[in-house]
Amino acid sequence: MNVPLTESIRNVAVVSHAGSGKTSLVEALAYCAGSLSAPGSIFTGTTVSDFEPEEIHHRTSINTTVLRCSYHDHILQLLDTPGSPSFIGETRSALRVADGVVLVVSAVTGVRSALPRVWSMIREAGLPCVVFVNDLDKDDTAFDRTVEDLIKELELSAVPLTMLMGSGAQLQDVVDVLQNCVVTSRPDHPQSQQGPVPPEWRERVDQARRRVTELVAEGDEALLERYLTDGALTEEALLEGLRAGVQRGSLVPIVGGSALRHIGVYSLLQTLVDLLPSPIGRARVAPLQGSALMEGGEPVNRHPQPSDPFSAVVFKTLIDPFIGRLSYVRVYSGTLEADTALYNSTRQVRERGGHLFSIVGKKYTPITREVAGEIVAIGKLKDSLTGDTLCDEHAPVRYPGIPWPRSVVSFAIDPKSKADIEKVSLGLHKLIEEDPSLEFVRHLETKEMVLSGMGQLHIDVALEKLHRKYGAEVIVHAPKIPYRETIRSVAQAQGKYKKQTGGHGQYGDCWLEVGPLPRGQGFEFENKIVGGAIPRNFVPAVEKGVVEALHEGPLAGYPAVDVRVTVYDGSYHVVDSSELAFKIAGSMGVKKALEAAHPIPLEPLMTVEVEVPAECVGAVLGDLNARRGRIVMVEANGHIEIVKALVPQAEMLNYAASLNSLTGGQGSYAMEHAQYEEVPRELAGRIVEEHKMERQGAVAH
Repeated sequence: MNVPLTESIRNVAVVSHAGSGKTSLVEALAYCAGSLSAPGSIFTGTTVSDFEPEEIHHRTSINTTVLRCSYHDHILQLLDTPGSPSFIGETRSALRVADGVVLVVSAVTGVRSALPRVWSMIREAGLPCVVFVNDLDKDDTAFDRTVEDLIKELELSAVPLTMLMGSGAQLQDVVDVLQNCVVTSRPDHPQSQQGPVPPEWRERVDQARRRVTELVAEGDEALLERYLTDGALTEEALLEGLRAGVQRGSLVPIVGGSALRHIGVYSLLQTLVDLLPSPIGRARVAPLQGSALMEGGEPVNRHPQPSDPFSAVVFKTLIDPFIGRLSYVRVYSGTLEADTALYNSTRQVRERGGHLFSIVGKKYTPITREVAGEIVAIGKLKDSLTGDTLCDEHAPVRYPGIPWPRSVVSFAIDPKSKADIEKVSLGLHKLIEEDPSLEFVRHLETKEMVLSGMGQLHIDVALEKLHRKYGAEVIVHAPKIPYRETIRSVAQAQGKYKKQTGGHGQYGDCWLEVGPLPRGQGFEFENKIVGGAIPRNFVPAVEKGVVEALHEGPLAGYPAVDVRVTVYDGSYHVVDSSELAFKIAGSMGVKKALEAAHPIPLEPLMTVEVEVPAECVGAVLGDLNARRGRIVMVEANGHIEIVKALVPQAEMLNYAASLNSLTGGQGSYAMEHAQYEEVPRELAGRIVEEHKMERQGAVAH
């Protein structure tokens, strides 16, 4: 069979929660397709997919890995994604460039853990999906029971395409309903054997096939009429109808088996080739639309064919101290050749493309050109980051970026030694280029370097990479809370600076009034000087001194906000007055006035959005209330409850661990800064004292 190249490609993301067997399945698919000489094992750290030291150590996928293989004249580009919520950004980027999905479900754990959340991501991406029910060689598992749970919990239109002969350790063969045969496989041999269905199974197989036919016919009026008239569908019509339903998302084929023993893997391979779309088929259902840069930003469609101008999206970046920089790209249109000029339309810069590589795990094979639909690695792109669009400069287009999740946990980090300071900063910036769901900032207020990510494991792995790749070691601790201070009342004070030396002295004198502003208004400065009590050219110096003094409030040295300062009187000396003198006078005056205006501390409140299973919502609400949270809204979204609340940032430092405990790992949350509010009186004194002691300790040290 001679299939055109782009039509033969299947870009498939393999997704699920952690521990379902995704990596083992990808290894089995590549082995059974003939691309691996032997399947690896996550237990011995020998998989082609999980190859980084951190993945081997933690026995979990951390990066999305690409494995390219061939099967029956088709090219399968499998994207093995992490299952841990800590690395959900990698999964999102894989879904962005995939044309179809394999959702792996363990028959041991069933429809639990984070599976409903993964399913919602697939639906959100609008991708056609095939389900593989794994671990059916384990005791107390049942294919039919798992399928029923999937239909009930995920509300999908399931089409079981296999039947299992035997159960548990006695599971040997799979009956392939579409191919109408028994498929026998061995874990130590890459080839399968096909045989006829035994007579005692014939009736059950015929019933299963009729059920598939009915589900297909129900989704297509023409097929339904033919089925009702003839009582059956031809092989070609059945396959075409099933393919159309899958690609519309109205039908979800389900294959059962065991990844470790390669049972059901051949049926899954054939299902991916027969039912999931090529880049051309995907473009017919959901064309990728970009914006034209040179045509007023009008929408532009690019087609997955060689005659269209080149365009691609960078969906992953790898930076290795030895290999260098590699950019993983999905080619959407045209052709890509090695060592040619490219245009980054996202950043509007020219790039000199390096060598091209096809990807099988950590093995990179040089190639000279690739066509639309391919996934390749490009070497040595200097300015292109994950999510950027690459294109032909003469036909520029910009595609939507990758929707990265917001960070949920933060830790302050201190270099272990002065020699590590530059290594930490350089290393973290490179790690963020690889993983944009990490965030690294230097907080001017707290004087801390803060690393934020999607969970404790995310941060731990980032710091392990920082040490391994860049030789930097850090000390990790909870970040300081960026409190603020404000005032409750109006007060006046004089700021007078007078210094006499041998020659010209220094003289500045101003009277200031401070008063509170509405929350969130920041700072206002008013000049109410009349009669030239202070010359006009010295008033900006007073304001400058006031602004600098507000950086440290009177209670505990936190920045003072929501304050109006008015200069209304003062005096000057014809010879000794200067901008410096009035700046110092303004600083002195506002400090005195703030102390007399009943200062109070403010704390940051976060808008927190929590997604939890319905059965856990009561415990989550109780926990948020115990954290001084105010519940804003609770709404249902299928089997998930979404809770929105305002919670003090100080109460959210250990929330990730608590939420995991309350929900058995099934909950997730996102948060962002909302506003500042007054600290409750019973806590205000403790916060002030703790900060004063901290500052005294720093001075003593």
